[in-house]
Amino acid sequence: MNGPLEWIAAIGTMIAAGLIAADMGRKATGWGFVLFCAVAVTWIVSGLTSGAVPIAAMNAVLLLINVWGVWQYLLNPKNRRKLEKLEELEEQAEREVEAEAAAE
Repeated sequence: MNGPLEWIAAIGTMIAAGLIAADMGRKATGWGFVLFCAVAVTWIVSGLTSGAVPIAAMNAVLLLINVWGVWQYLLNPKNRRKLEKLEELEEQAEREVEAEAAAE
């Protein structure tokens, strides 16, 4: 288990974890979960083709968890409405801060 497939999966896993840990907003977190889904599939393929069944099994479970994360952060209609409202409020707050800075 030291081929290009594993390196792609490992690097993707690190990037996905960084996206989620950076807390750059719901969209970035949602895309982190999308990337986690992609690398989980990669790990499953790698595990099954190299006889590392525990890695494949673990990533099958993680894939389900990450699909739930994609649903929560990007696809759930209720949460999407919240995200849109939060983005509106964020833009308003940015305009207010800029106006306050210009007045100083």
